Amino acid sequence: MPRMMDRYQGEIVPFMMERFGYKNRLAVPRLQKIVLNMGIGKATENKNLVEAACKDLMMIAGQKAAVCKARKSIAGFHLREGLDIGAKVTIRGKRMWEFLDRLITIVLPRIKDFRGVPRKSFDKAGNYSLGVTEQTVFPEINIDQVQFVQGMDITLVIDNSSPEASEAMLEKLGMPFRR
Repeated sequence: MPRMMDRYQGEIVPFMMERFGYKNRLAVPRLQKIVLNMGIGKATENKNLVEAACKDLMMIAGQKAAVCKARKSIAGFHLREGLDIGAKVTIRGKRMWEFLDRLITIVLPRIKDFRGVPRKSFDKAGNYSLGVTEQTVFPEINIDQVQFVQGMDITLVIDNSSPEASEAMLEKLGMPFRR
């Protein structure tokens, strides 16, 4: 069992039940999935960038990335419907907990001038999103083999939650929020 999952079940669930007054363990907010997303704006010029992004996401997540296609044509962006413009990966289960552990303990501290993640990135359902400016902060990525530096979005989807409960849960898990 991943150590973050073990910690969630052993420490965080009882803490959340006490702090927010949940009567049932199943009512406590829990991490459902983590979605990694790379939007590649320059994919209209160079089709190899989407393949490189998929390869990088596969290295980071440990599973195959899905290619995202444009839904409609926009002439101002030189975009055609059906053109490959991004890649995404949805991580669940044990891989999700292992990724969250790596994100908190290894990746975020490697970011240059890191002062913590913003507290304002929660939506009304309690999901948390953050952006990483380059994929090279992940230890799985070999800097010498990177074709282009690309940012990515990381979304933590949390069930049964509000922004306050999600923030308390993530803070207890060790997410380094700004002071």
